[in-house]
Amino acid sequence: MRPEDILDTYETHGPAYAARRNKTLFERRWLDRFLAHAPGRDILDIGCGGGLPIARYIRERNREVTGVDGAASMVALFAENVPGATVHHADMRGLDLGKEFDGLIAWNSFFHLSVEDQRAMFPVFAAHAAPGAPLLVTTGPSAGEAIGEVEGAPIYHASLNPEDYHKLFDEAGFDVVDFVPEDPDCAGHSVWLARRRKG
Repeated sequence: MRPEDILDTYETHGPAYAARRNKTLFERRWLDRFLAHAPGRDILDIGCGGGLPIARYIRERNREVTGVDGAASMVALFAENVPGATVHHADMRGLDLGKEFDGLIAWNSFFHLSVEDQRAMFPVFAAHAAPGAPLLVTTGPSAGEAIGEVEGAPIYHASLNPEDYHKLFDEAGFDVVDFVPEDPDCAGHSVWLARRRKG
């Protein structure tokens, strides 16, 4: 399993995974904190998957959601599950929508990239974040690589050390608001909330 196989895996197995995904909104506390920091209504969901439950929850909070996913099957599900939202079939690596958003989310997507591609994502985040925009990202709790499963198919994960992420956020113009590794109140996810500096 290689990082470059991720999109093919989700293209093939993503719909079944999306159907079985936990939709209890254990992410709600982080999503509410994220939305409280957003200076406006336009939210970019990077690696949006099928849109449930996160994008729909944000949409129901009177926000405009734009989804991006590299798997066409996920894009089709997103359009079905989050009516009225905009969605783009595009790889997050090198993403260039030519627009700044009031908040960015990369929940359970960014950590599928290689560490080199993760480092390269920070200028992409910065290019799409309006001043004051929050960025909500999940990573691993510490540096390393791991192979998980999606519907029985192997799936790649990687992470840097928290110290490296702190530096990357700072260099890209973001201040870290909070980081909770393996948050027990969020199904063990390691969650970062950062905010684009103003001016």
